[in-house]
Amino acid sequence: MRLICLDLEGVLVPEIWIAFSEAVGIPELRLTTRDEPDYDKLMRFRLDLLHKNGLKLGDIQKVINNMAPLEGAVEFIKILRERTQVIILSDTYEEFARPLMAKLGYPTLFCNRFVIAQDGSITDYKLRQREGKKQAVAAFKSLNIEIFAAGDSFNDLSMIREAGNGCLFRAPEKIRKDEGDLVCVDTFEGLLSQIDRFLSR
Repeated sequence: MRLICLDLEGVLVPEIWIAFSEAVGIPELRLTTRDEPDYDKLMRFRLDLLHKNGLKLGDIQKVINNMAPLEGAVEFIKILRERTQVIILSDTYEEFARPLMAKLGYPTLFCNRFVIAQDGSITDYKLRQREGKKQAVAAFKSLNIEIFAAGDSFNDLSMIREAGNGCLFRAPEKIRKDEGDLVCVDTFEGLLSQIDRFLSR
């Protein structure tokens, strides 16, 4: 059996924190895992900014409700699901992802959860597990499933390396340069070509 594991933000949908940053006019919220490889440091920074600015989960969800998948993403997922199994491995949160999963046709998603106070403030976050993407791929491999993985950020590298098959997708120049042995594609057609090569082996 073969399985495709994809990152969500930056691959299938826009970066949620960047969209929210633009909506509320706080440029510091534009930082993502493309900029900061230490995920806990990044999330503590984000939650602190939300607290300082009195922003709550509902404020972010309003922005997410108006977001759409990246151009071509819906058709890409449809084609993939006709050919093989697909799972989205993301560091996003259930509370963010629901409306976007609906727009993508409800692919399976493994992600994290927020800790929400009664007033709607985000007080903390709970990871499904540490290095969740890498660990999920390792678990699938233990079931004798061959994996192809693709993502765009620092937090996708261990997933791709663990899979042993995969590529970067629209990754920034620094990651392309540092991970020069990994193929990087910039279109869904290019990504589908890499996946087809994997499936046809």
